[in-house]
Amino acid sequence: MKIFDGHADIWYDVAQKRKNGEENIVKKYHLDRFRAGNVMGGIFIAYLEHNDELDDEKEMFHLINSTIHEIKSNSEIFNIIKRKGDFNRGIVDEKLNVIMGVEGLRAIGSNLDWLDTLYELGFRHASLTWNEENDLATGVAGDESRGLTPLGIEVIKKMEKLGMIIDVSHANEKSFWDIYNNTSKPFIASHSNAKALCNHRRNLTDEQIKAIASRDGVIGVNAYKHFISLDSHNQTLERFVDHIEHIISLVGIRHVALGFDFCEYLYTDKKEEDINPKGLENVSKAMGIIKELARRGYEESDIRKIAFENFMRIAETVLED
Repeated sequence: MKIFDGHADIWYDVAQKRKNGEENIVKKYHLDRFRAGNVMGGIFIAYLEHNDELDDEKEMFHLINSTIHEIKSNSEIFNIIKRKGDFNRGIVDEKLNVIMGVEGLRAIGSNLDWLDTLYELGFRHASLTWNEENDLATGVAGDESRGLTPLGIEVIKKMEKLGMIIDVSHANEKSFWDIYNNTSKPFIASHSNAKALCNHRRNLTDEQIKAIASRDGVIGVNAYKHFISLDSHNQTLERFVDHIEHIISLVGIRHVALGFDFCEYLYTDKKEEDINPKGLENVSKAMGIIKELARRGYEESDIRKIAFENFMRIAETVLED
């Protein structure tokens, strides 16, 4: 059973390690773990760190340059998904099937030409914000009454026109509904859980889950343990699967997937168990989810939808030919 991870901070890790002079980061740190977990790819994210001491545009250039260099230097392991049908070729070739994504478009400022540049470089996914307020949108740490700006609305309309996947994870509720009301194609919450099971600001209400499904979108369930449960004793793989089942109970299997958000490799001062749940300590343990779903009685055809087919459908629907 192959698995597609809807959110992996890989390009951010590549950029950080390249600052220290390292090369071939995916091969060195990630490839073996992906293969051990049967993870055949994901939405690999270039995350622009929210730091007032850094120049956003320079950091964005470094992120992009690092990403392109890593791909070109290791082309034998990557299948970059840019068009409909690219998934199938990568599965046959047994490469990492990668949708290139950006988490937070803060750096583009008011220059919408940035979107054309990102698209030409192969990026097919973006969220407008991380947790912050910016010129485009408002994250979960921002003003609850503030949503998308007029410029942000222009951005999502242009993303739809280009054929880029819009991601609402990290958007506050006002921004979420602004995105919903100003788009027509499927969109995703790549790494968000059910607020009904864990009342964290990063999780989705039942109404939001239903809205995503009404647009034929997908929610990728997140493995960050504090989004799984506020009770440390309940931060487990089994509770992770409970979030999957809650979403299924609301909107069906067609609209739930996996968006792990594993980030233990970004920290030197934390252990895996400080970040990730018991039984799902890193991406190499991903098959535990498949086994738990099977144990709960799900048929293989339905597990395949959760594991990778639902995200594949989004790519086939949103991306251009």
